[in-house]
Amino acid sequence: MSDLQPISAALEALLADVNVTDVESIALEAAGGRVLAEAVTAQLDVPPFDNSAMDGYALRADNAGQWLPISQRIAAGTQAKALAPGSCARIFTGGEIPPGADCVVMQERVQIDGDRALMPADIPAGDNVRRQGRDVRQGSVLLDAGERLEAAALGHLAGQGITQVSVRRRPRVALLSTGDEIIDPGTPLKPGQLYNSNRPMLRRLLENFGAEVVSTVSVPDDYARTVALLTAATAEADLVVTTGGVSVGEEDHVKAALEAIGQLDMWKLAIRPGKPLALGRLPRDDGSQARFVGLPGNPVSGFVGAWLFLRPLLGAMLGCPALTSLPAVTAKAGFATSTGPREHYMRVTLEFTPSGVTATAFEDQNSGVLSSCINADAFAVIPANSDIAEGDAISCLWLAG
Repeated sequence: MSDLQPISAALEALLADVNVTDVESIALEAAGGRVLAEAVTAQLDVPPFDNSAMDGYALRADNAGQWLPISQRIAAGTQAKALAPGSCARIFTGGEIPPGADCVVMQERVQIDGDRALMPADIPAGDNVRRQGRDVRQGSVLLDAGERLEAAALGHLAGQGITQVSVRRRPRVALLSTGDEIIDPGTPLKPGQLYNSNRPMLRRLLENFGAEVVSTVSVPDDYARTVALLTAATAEADLVVTTGGVSVGEEDHVKAALEAIGQLDMWKLAIRPGKPLALGRLPRDDGSQARFVGLPGNPVSGFVGAWLFLRPLLGAMLGCPALTSLPAVTAKAGFATSTGPREHYMRVTLEFTPSGVTATAFEDQNSGVLSSCINADAFAVIPANSDIAEGDAISCLWLAG
């Protein structure tokens, strides 16, 4: 594994033989962001009856242009009576269309005189009527398995009266930070020490990607302790994520510990930033395996690695296709750059104009400059050994959820 490995090979190794998490039933009100485990079939038409799209008057279109008596008043949530022939009904938004009526005219177009209403002449049948089943038909697939339950999907389920849903259990993640120089915020810095910026950043990303972070552990620069803490992490985690310790320094023990107790699938990728990234598996007491992703210690490398590797891995574990790849956008480069033997993932903002999309790169692309990630909309993917001039077409991976 001394040669640099392409990203495609790393993703293939990462996603091989991934086990989908098991199923649990939870309350709909607690299901935001979760992933459906089973398709849901509609039990009701939506809307369940023809109803008015606005406040106005319900009538037969054949009676347009006439003075009509107002025979009933229909508020939303009440049952309408059959419309008396040659009459109209006062109706409010969401109110049930009475049998015998086939259109609604908005109240602003109607002239009222006591209990009579003059209808305009140009009212087509079906006007301002929301037909039964227009949105959903009973028996149709409401949502597919693998759908992530965001706002509109939750509303869609609630519209069926659903209170419980079957979802995939969130993958449990142990997040280990290595390095004697890395300390938690709140502790005074000593010479040579750095605050741990990776832990809160990666925790937030992991949770956004659908995981549950069950432990956060600081790992000293000690081989025996690294082995012990990696082993302990597998007792509660489906996925173990480390930061730092996967390069070739004398104090980098994670790769050696992984090879000693588990399996190293991939190491040293043809990517910038993030070359010293390790992928593998760790054994568990029950004979199964926990997945392992060893991210570099530089914070930008960890940020990029999380989007490129943790997101698709968690998507596969959740059976959620929307998480397994980032949407690609073709843009014009608002910068010039050249690459060496590694594919470069540059942090860029995207500007959408009538003439197309322009990608503007953060000026300092060093792997230690985390500020380049704060306002980034996408990664501009620059192939290895390429020369990009301003205005060239480039592919960008949009950082979407």
